[in-house]
Amino acid sequence: MRSKVVFFLLLHLFWTCVCQFPRPCANSEGLRTKECCPIWDGDGSACGALSGRGFCTEVLVSDEPHGPQYPHSGIDDRERWPLAFFNRTCRCAGNYGGFNCGECRFGYWGTNCAEYRESVRRNILTMSPAEQQKFISYLNLAKNTINRDYVIATATRAEMGENGENPMFSDINTYDLFVWVHYYVSRDTFLGGPGNVWRDIDFAHESAAFLPWHRVFLTNWENEIRKLTGDFNFTIPYWDWRDAPNCEVCTDALMGGRSSLNPNLISPASIFSSWKVVCTKLEEYNNREALCNATGEGPLLRNPGNQDRNRVPRLPTTAEVEFTVSIPNYETGALDRFANMSFRNVLEGFASPSTGLAVPGQSTMHNSLHMYMNGSMSSVQGSANDPIFLLHHAFVDSIFERWLRTHQPPRSSYPRANAPIGHNDGYYMVPFLPLYRNGDYFVSNKALGYEYAYLLDPGQRFVQEFLTPYLQQAQQIWQWLLGAGILGGAIVAIIAVLLVVARRKWKRNHKRKRASSYGERQPLLQSSSEEGSASFQTTM
Repeated sequence: MRSKVVFFLLLHLFWTCVCQFPRPCANSEGLRTKECCPIWDGDGSACGALSGRGFCTEVLVSDEPHGPQYPHSGIDDRERWPLAFFNRTCRCAGNYGGFNCGECRFGYWGTNCAEYRESVRRNILTMSPAEQQKFISYLNLAKNTINRDYVIATATRAEMGENGENPMFSDINTYDLFVWVHYYVSRDTFLGGPGNVWRDIDFAHESAAFLPWHRVFLTNWENEIRKLTGDFNFTIPYWDWRDAPNCEVCTDALMGGRSSLNPNLISPASIFSSWKVVCTKLEEYNNREALCNATGEGPLLRNPGNQDRNRVPRLPTTAEVEFTVSIPNYETGALDRFANMSFRNVLEGFASPSTGLAVPGQSTMHNSLHMYMNGSMSSVQGSANDPIFLLHHAFVDSIFERWLRTHQPPRSSYPRANAPIGHNDGYYMVPFLPLYRNGDYFVSNKALGYEYAYLLDPGQRFVQEFLTPYLQQAQQIWQWLLGAGILGGAIVAIIAVLLVVARRKWKRNHKRKRASSYGERQPLLQSSSEEGSASFQTTM
């Protein structure tokens, strides 16, 4: 009983969850008052004010002008986020966070959020089979568990009534919550009438916020899985796709191999073959002027390697990553997909990773992975349906981290004005609540409490990749032996054996590492046949 109390206390205190609409605010009262300042149960006050955790305050949005790419005003709920829904929210003090300030901000733990802790994201190909399967089981649990803290909007603010008399929100599972968020931030703007939309708008892609927004997005996804599973050591792994000849993670032991019956489907031997995608019928939503309501829309599609080779001839190389990291300017020119010699635009994949010049009609770097998967991943709005999205974006985030460490840019390197709508420094990220400004996340991942295994020095890599897992096993054995009444001498002997095994495994693996100025790669896995072709509509 005591362990259960501790578990729920940890859940309550340690995790910042930032997604769409907090349940306490998704009702007529919240819409009518335009206030989202929920009570913190710890002291019974709004935003934990009585405990000094935060206070309810007016939302002040940036008035810096955005670029000409979006010529409309006042017709999209995402403009000047979150004012269409709320103009008063919690502002948390110190290291407190969460929509009611009852949690801790990224990287901080403990009752008073005073303990900094750094988690390490690892290469999925270096993880043990048991660790890989645990990751897959966590994703499947998230796919089948309704999120307890957040709901999604199934209609525009106008459809909910002037005074919120017709609130339209819906439950959603934890995995699809993030699929919906990625859809919502990049969907078209409804202009009125069937199919009458503005397509050239995206609050998380094609400009400066691409990297900070996805950094916040992944960190919250990671935290929601921790809350769901109670595994506070969980981190999203990454796939190092540099120089990969094929989809190394597309095996039934990992993210799902190719079906022998239909090359566009996942192998029935993988749990992902039973997943239903959401938010993929973009033209249907536009014709009905309706938001995606997260209803299942068919199986997960993927056909890696059968992409348009004129657009994506192969996966990115180490040399292309190195060139990308070497570019000194974060943004240039019009600050959009046509920018030349822009680190962000090259990494996102609208510019060449060999010249730095924009290349319309080509998909490079980040974009090339999406197109290479040739299925659900290849449409911007629905791409997060494929769990490879997580592995891919974690590695993209690590390249962003390399660039930050290499160039150590000042905050002024991030555009304050004239970026496409939603991307200026002071703009709040759509559609997160509580609120996050883009420029605040133009910082090292160490400020957010996580690190990448291949960016650690060799000694730290030994501890994180090999020593730590064995010490965790030793701790479990220790507890078992104590419960069985066995003397400490046996415990010490077992720990010593585990340490020796860990050291030998480290040496063996270290000898196999590829000589490179950037990270390591493991022996390539063999994927299934690359035969067949797919005919998917792609927009990325």
